[in-house]
Amino acid sequence: MAAISKSLLETYTQSDALALAGLVKRGEVSPAELVEAAITTIERLNPQLNAVIHRLYDMARAQATTVDRDARFAGVPYLLKELASSWTGAPLTNSCRYLKDFVADSDSEVVRRIKAAGLVLVGKSNAPENGWSITTEPKLYGATKNPWKQGITPGGSSGGAAAAIASRMVPIAEASDGAGSIRVPASCCGIVGLKPSRGRVSLAPFGDYWYGGAYFLCCSRTVRDTAAYLDAVAGALPGDAYTPPVPADSWLGLSARAPKKLRIGYTVTPPNGTAIDPDVKATVLSTVAALERLGHAIEEHDMPLDADAAWKTYTDMTNVQTAATFGFLETLVGRPVTPNDVEPLTWAIIQRGRATSGIKHISDVEQLRLIGRDIVSDLNPYDIFITPTLTQLPRPLGYYDMSETDLDRYNAKWGDAVFNFPFNISGLPAISLPLGQSAGGVPIGVQLVGRYGDEATVLALSSQLEDAVPWKDRRPAL
Repeated sequence: MAAISKSLLETYTQSDALALAGLVKRGEVSPAELVEAAITTIERLNPQLNAVIHRLYDMARAQATTVDRDARFAGVPYLLKELASSWTGAPLTNSCRYLKDFVADSDSEVVRRIKAAGLVLVGKSNAPENGWSITTEPKLYGATKNPWKQGITPGGSSGGAAAAIASRMVPIAEASDGAGSIRVPASCCGIVGLKPSRGRVSLAPFGDYWYGGAYFLCCSRTVRDTAAYLDAVAGALPGDAYTPPVPADSWLGLSARAPKKLRIGYTVTPPNGTAIDPDVKATVLSTVAALERLGHAIEEHDMPLDADAAWKTYTDMTNVQTAATFGFLETLVGRPVTPNDVEPLTWAIIQRGRATSGIKHISDVEQLRLIGRDIVSDLNPYDIFITPTLTQLPRPLGYYDMSETDLDRYNAKWGDAVFNFPFNISGLPAISLPLGQSAGGVPIGVQLVGRYGDEATVLALSSQLEDAVPWKDRRPAL
């Protein structure tokens, strides 16, 4: 490994992705030097955190020699999540023993766009098995630790990405979200996590995930990095199932424009009737007060959603989809999946999915469409709707346990993320911003939800909050 100067390491860990790309474009640093800075930082910190579970350093060094220095993220080190996205030559296991020997032989569409943006893959980030947890503790790779405090979850399923970004291993990394898996780890680790509008990023070569319930984007430390990444990877392919409206300007440009006076709704009342942590509630209310000082019109509005019923319908649907996914994977592996191939919770999901009738499944899908319509209608009067990202502070490691065999009991623990999955169902864009900390110094995220297709307003208001309540220089004491 090449020696890296202390000054370059300081620049690397203090800069966001666009700043690093700017150094490359001006010839002040090379992509190869950034790769070595990333490797040095990963090797120093990853033994404590277990955020990077595949080190792809040789691939990164080779890719660094081919980077287009005019690309948006020219030479910026990057992690791909160990779930679904396919990068030729990289492992693709979904953190699952059943797929432990798989290596991708092609690029998914989003990876093709990531490469074109100049991002350099230095490794793959940890994720729970098949992404079905809001912690990151797969049996195959072991638990990822939260860099802010020992013994608590970094969130999931993009917990490896979030821990790596918060600890400055990389400035930006892939994240994906089927029920909060971008926003939850962003909240737990004190970074930025945007779930875009349904259809904003193509799922090709797949046609759909979870009837529009699954989304791919990134986590980062700054709003502008997230906006620029959205510019890089967004766009439907002809024939995609969902095609949201596209603005004339770039999201990076739109994110930098001060928003007009907005009508903003907010709630601190969980729609499943559970309690909210006092520090979380105080953070939301302080955010609302800051927005009022910035001149926006604020009003409290509690969601009328029957969250428990909606969650049950959503998970009933995903059980069937998971069983179908493993049916497809069996054609690739060449043998049936068995209980020894997966964690107990995954087997319970597969079994529940297989036992669900087609009539019930299509009825669930129809019910989810109606629930989504009701959510959109309820929030449509507001330009932005503000909620807690999580109703509680990050739970201890082991709280969300995929060795659980009682599927209903496990799903009930997702109540902390009750403000996440409604926007997977409805397709609305939603971002978690690190706008507070607990009395013990643990990050607290606040969620901003926009109208369908209007990431522009979400990003513009996020940038305004980033200036008013700056967070980018906060970092864990590692």
